[in-house]
Amino acid sequence: MSKIAPCLWFGGEAEEAAGFYVSLLPGSRVERVQESHADGPAGKAGAVLVVEFTLAGQRFLALNGGARADYGHAVSFQVDCADQAEVDRLWDALSAGGGAPERCGWVRDRYGVPWQIVPTALPRMLADPDPAKARRVMQAMLGMAKLDIAALQAAHDGGPPPSA
Repeated sequence: MSKIAPCLWFGGEAEEAAGFYVSLLPGSRVERVQESHADGPAGKAGAVLVVEFTLAGQRFLALNGGARADYGHAVSFQVDCADQAEVDRLWDALSAGGGAPERCGWVRDRYGVPWQIVPTALPRMLADPDPAKARRVMQAMLGMAKLDIAALQAAHDGGPPPSA
């Protein structure tokens, strides 16, 4: 078990959010749901207080802390995606139900949590020893919300973007 686990604050949706997150990634599961033994900011005695869950091997906590907290970009969760199908699937799921697409592969889910949905090819292209290739990839990425691997590769290679 890891010594450190991110704790996500929710206004009352901790169990719902944990269930949603574990449905997205293989190797994920809800470990434990802890109810409150006393009335508190999260609700009455017997209400869900904390949900422990694992996402793709990483331990998390979801806390019903009372009023919903706002999440900033200073902390987000990056998911490395093997291919465009995985990028599309996760992007669509996280942006559905009130989520909000943002620039450069970022998306806020319906709970306001920021995610980075990143193809594994992107860091390789951005680190290309040819600075012109890396610059073209960066410029292409800056113009995208959901990242498009074929368009990033075309920018890397110096060719025109693929036709839509």
